Amino acid sequence: MSTTIVVLQGDQTGEELLVESLRVLNPSLLGLDIHFQQFDLSLGNRRATHNKVVFEAASAMVAAGYGLKAATITPETKNDVGSPNALLRKAIDGKVIIRTGRRIPGVTPIAGVHAPVSVVRMAVGDAYGATEWRAIEDGDEVAYRTERISRAVCRSVAEFSFMQARRLEGKVFGGPKYTVSPIYEGMLKEEMDSAAARYSDVVYEPQLIDATYALLLSSSGSAMVIPALNRDGDCLSDLVLQMFGSIAGSESLLLSFDDDFKPKTVMAEAPHGTAPSLEGKNVANPMAMILAGASLLSYLPDPRARKISTLINRSVFSTLEEGQRTSDLGGHLLTSEFTDAIIARVCEGLPAIA
Repeated sequence: MSTTIVVLQGDQTGEELLVESLRVLNPSLLGLDIHFQQFDLSLGNRRATHNKVVFEAASAMVAAGYGLKAATITPETKNDVGSPNALLRKAIDGKVIIRTGRRIPGVTPIAGVHAPVSVVRMAVGDAYGATEWRAIEDGDEVAYRTERISRAVCRSVAEFSFMQARRLEGKVFGGPKYTVSPIYEGMLKEEMDSAAARYSDVVYEPQLIDATYALLLSSSGSAMVIPALNRDGDCLSDLVLQMFGSIAGSESLLLSFDDDFKPKTVMAEAPHGTAPSLEGKNVANPMAMILAGASLLSYLPDPRARKISTLINRSVFSTLEEGQRTSDLGGHLLTSEFTDAIIARVCEGLPAIA
């Protein structure tokens, strides 16, 4: 039975890099029984449809279980269409976003990190979507914000963090500032402690968020998985990816789960934006979008798709090891040439995959 992957088209360089990822995922090339259902999530079409296309794409992803999204523009003007990411996360009941920093061949990381570092953050709630208002009090203007997190999302973040740490043979490290906020941030800490009891084989080193930042710059050794609130995780994941040399070196996954914490809907994308200054120049790095597509294959039920996922990942990093890189990583290849080099390596490895 054919598997549908919902493709969410984007803006500027985001759309250009999506095209490169789809070149690698070409069903005819890989010999996979998949097909792509495309939705135009460019800013112009979101405005034209008053975001209807975003909800249509979300419904299709829920039905299919898989999505691949290009970077999109979020307009800054109030009362515009806003961020499609926030709408998609809520519409597919997304609970967790995971981004993993890893060594990039030929790139010297900061602080000597070498083992992978995964940041597992809340996909919804917290500072994003908070109710905000201002008032005049005692002749001064004050601002208020009411934030919200849920037990279900905290549990998903904690559970998936320990699952990821077991998968990486690493440790769960870090956490929220529960000493200052025992009711609000303490909820995530409670779920982390509860998950630790269920995963007694996984090393658990809880830290406050400020200590987590500090220790990241002096920690090395085993792989780490850091559970985080939405805003903490957003900031932390950008730092972690840059510690490894480039935000283009990792995919970003949004996941929803069933009652047994098995992924129900998976949406893969690059963690970076639309890079308008690079649009049309064929110089942007497609690595993150190619890794996003590969990661999506790892969730498909077809065992061969999962093997091809591994092959694509290896092809990306072996291409870099050979010194074939885009200019942002010190190389000279154009966007399309880098993709060509990866496709060539994938083709070399495909005959060995049953």
